[in-house]
Amino acid sequence: MNNIPGVAVVILNWNGKAYLEKFLPFVLKSEYNNLKVIVADNNSDDGSVELISTRFPQVQLILNSRNYGYAGGYNEALKQVESDYFVLLNSDVQVQHNWIKPVIDLMEQDAFIAAAQPKIKSYANKSYFEYAGAAGGFIDKYGFPFCRGRIFDTLEEDKGQYNKPTEIFWASGAALFIKRTCWMEAEGFDADFFAHMEEIDLCWRLKNRGYKIMYCPQSEVYHVGGGTLQAESPYKAYLNFRNNLSMLTKNLPVKNIFFVLFSRLWLDLAALIKYALDRKYKHAAAVSKAHRSFFINLYKNCCKRERPVPLKSLTGRFDGSIVYNYFFKKKRTFRDNITEL
Repeated sequence: MNNIPGVAVVILNWNGKAYLEKFLPFVLKSEYNNLKVIVADNNSDDGSVELISTRFPQVQLILNSRNYGYAGGYNEALKQVESDYFVLLNSDVQVQHNWIKPVIDLMEQDAFIAAAQPKIKSYANKSYFEYAGAAGGFIDKYGFPFCRGRIFDTLEEDKGQYNKPTEIFWASGAALFIKRTCWMEAEGFDADFFAHMEEIDLCWRLKNRGYKIMYCPQSEVYHVGGGTLQAESPYKAYLNFRNNLSMLTKNLPVKNIFFVLFSRLWLDLAALIKYALDRKYKHAAAVSKAHRSFFINLYKNCCKRERPVPLKSLTGRFDGSIVYNYFFKKKRTFRDNITEL
């Protein structure tokens, strides 16, 4: 057992009692010989803590003093966890018995692999990929993230088309495996993100340091999705637009940053107009609010820049526009857009 890397599955919870009741038993049945399961609670008031204490006494509890969000919540909790590997797992994910070992085996093969994700499929329709992560994350030249198996609203059926372990650009925070040493080196998530895209930012920073991010199809999990913020939430739109601009500011090399940010602001304006035409006025206001926050915090984000490398040198980037290809050229799947992977 001493030769088996230690794994800590850490579930960050905020008022997710129903999900813990339903999915935590599956996590506790995981087949791995050096495993601890931890629930880090972001100051819930729905009885989650009492549930863990009474129904699942074998689970370690970490109590955060307030709701730090996804990013800050994990930063606070993982300061108290000792293990070779962290697995950041959403509370609304159903795992299978042997979901851990294939990912750890893959990551142990290469010291430069910092993080990885399993195949993430839909809990509601288990033959299809799920929105948050699918078969691994990629990014286009304008900073738009997308996944193999999911581009915008198009979800693919899993027919084994993405069954090869692959280096990707980012791994989903729904089920994120990361070496503790790499987490510590990168100083975890950017807590200012609060929620959404913090895992993409972390993976990008790791790639800028020379590390690899991997996808492991030999492990499958099933994600409900939207457990905390629904897909149509204006606040979720605000976080996504704001955090994407912050991420680009922090990680793009100087030679690309001005062109990409200028382009993105105009593309975001087009999204705002589209929301307004669709009478989604709260979403349109969310885009405007995101831009205001971006400019207010521009200097702060510039100060967070580390050592960006050329985007073209990073595996998992698409040197084109996924927005243009999807909406204008009608290329709906990953393989319609990228054929070499």
